[in-house]
Amino acid sequence: MTTPSAAPDARPDVLAVATPMALIAPRLAEHFNLHANDAATLAAVAPRIRGIWASGESKVSAELIAQLPALQVIAVMGVGYDGVDVAAAKARGVVVTHTPDVLNDDVADLAIGLMLSAARQLPAADRLVRAGDWPKGPMPLARKLSGARLGLVGMGRIGQAIAQRALGFGMSIAYTARSAKPALPFAYQPSAEALAAVSDFLVVITPGGAGTRRLIDAKVLAALGSGSPQKGILVNVARGSVVDEAALIDALEQGVIAGAGLDVFENEPHVPERLRALPQVVLSPHIGSATRQTRQAMADLAFDNLQRLLHGQAARTPVPECR
Repeated sequence: MTTPSAAPDARPDVLAVATPMALIAPRLAEHFNLHANDAATLAAVAPRIRGIWASGESKVSAELIAQLPALQVIAVMGVGYDGVDVAAAKARGVVVTHTPDVLNDDVADLAIGLMLSAARQLPAADRLVRAGDWPKGPMPLARKLSGARLGLVGMGRIGQAIAQRALGFGMSIAYTARSAKPALPFAYQPSAEALAAVSDFLVVITPGGAGTRRLIDAKVLAALGSGSPQKGILVNVARGSVVDEAALIDALEQGVIAGAGLDVFENEPHVPERLRALPQVVLSPHIGSATRQTRQAMADLAFDNLQRLLHGQAARTPVPECR
């Protein structure tokens, strides 16, 4: 990235609010005059900034947008963009883009992996073998995934990809969303609580933001714990903000639900010690899209959106609010 003292050039000036991954950084540097997001740099280059490079976890506030009079595009390398003040961007005529579809398979695969890992207690089984404890006796019996009832909180592209995979396990599928999708062959439930009550596995794959903040609360967890002879398992591959983490820890400690598989957390990368101490919980460090192939596809799409908008063309994947 350039420093405030670097000589200007013909490349468009872009502010990186997220550090570009190695797989895209050289390409960005070739095509854009890329600037680090620090106070000294911003004070020097703010009037020239035409684009912002961001990740799905980045915060792009109305205050930052207001400091950039030439801003045209905020390119998010991620499907989620709840950290971007889209209303403020739209008011300024700034287009926000993201990278949907290219990560559907990876996130759906991970959701199935977390379901299997939590149901069959694969991390605990691995630890038992590595510790040399197998000769002391077998693992406690786990639970079956095939044929179980799956509830999906969210039925967008990734939710549908999870559902298709779950059909291969003979699971019955129900969902809740902002509205029913009559074209889909799955049962609709009017709320997360109603869905939890008829689910053995509840998978959260709804967008983040104010509208879904702590949607999965103590009432939903209680319903997940009461809907079958075997208490339910929660899987979250959406946003940490969608689950009331304190209520989840309480539910796990008190045996209200049987377990959880979590890829996202309220205060990443910090995970509460109480949660880390629970043996019935499978934890992963927000790796839903973290394969080389998918991250490359995401980076390429975000780059293309940035390049097109800064050269007078339409973005390939603007966020819905900017279409």
